[in-house]
Amino acid sequence: TLFSGLSLILMLSLLNIFLGSVLILKVNLYLGLAIMCFFVLYDTQLIVEKFRLGDDDYIWHSVDLFLDFVNIFRKLLIILAMNKEDKKKK
Repeated sequence: TLFSGLSLILMLSLLNIFLGSVLILKVNLYLGLAIMCFFVLYDTQLIVEKFRLGDDDYIWHSVDLFLDFVNIFRKLLIILAMNKEDKKKK
């Protein structure tokens, strides 16, 4: 389900290249933020299951979660920058 959401984000991004719509960009950002939050949940559950099976590579598990949080942070920065720009226009 999460990878289908990522495919949808990819298709929206490709569509937005040709249309240049701000609405599609915002939908893409908010949908991407929601999917990245669900990826944190998924990766956390995956780490717990891997640990139960004996995989105690905590460095790689930390890298997985770090990449998820970097993506969330990046999307939040873009959303906040767009909101600040919208306030300046008004």
